[in-house]
Amino acid sequence: MKNITYTITYSIDELKQILKLQQNNLPASISKIEKEKEGFVTVQHDLDTLRKMHHLEPHIIAKDGNNVIGYALSMVRSFKDDIDILKPMFVKIDNLLHTDTSYIVMGQVCIDKDFRKQGVFRGLYHKMQEELRNKYDVLITEVAADNTRSLNAHYAIGFTDLLVYEADGVMWHLLQWDWK
Repeated sequence: MKNITYTITYSIDELKQILKLQQNNLPASISKIEKEKEGFVTVQHDLDTLRKMHHLEPHIIAKDGNNVIGYALSMVRSFKDDIDILKPMFVKIDNLLHTDTSYIVMGQVCIDKDFRKQGVFRGLYHKMQEELRNKYDVLITEVAADNTRSLNAHYAIGFTDLLVYEADGVMWHLLQWDWK
């Protein structure tokens, strides 16, 4: 039995482990079959960006001993201009939500292949809710429509569609989890 714990990021080593897990789950690193069956991550971060994000709001991680086996990245609104591929998402969020609504974006979630189907996804999100629900009204994330495993997992947690749209030939679901 694996002893999985959920916490926030504290160290550079944990951020480096996030980057390694991310690298292993980018579309270029996995087969088309694995992409369809297991899901994938879209954005590739660097250590400096992850560290800046962490200092504004620590990331949520799942650990087996000292090893990061899953993560959910925390991205605050003030980060909206720092990652080019995400700029349009922040514009959409700000146009859709009431100006008084405080939100945080879950910038990416990923679980090591050896730990999937063990409740880690749900555990990460419950830890995120526990840590952040008193600061933010809504948790937002965006999932590609062809990432059906991730999309269905988000719906099962309690996310609902805020907007479904097409950009550059890709259908996207902008999802919200209302914590009010």
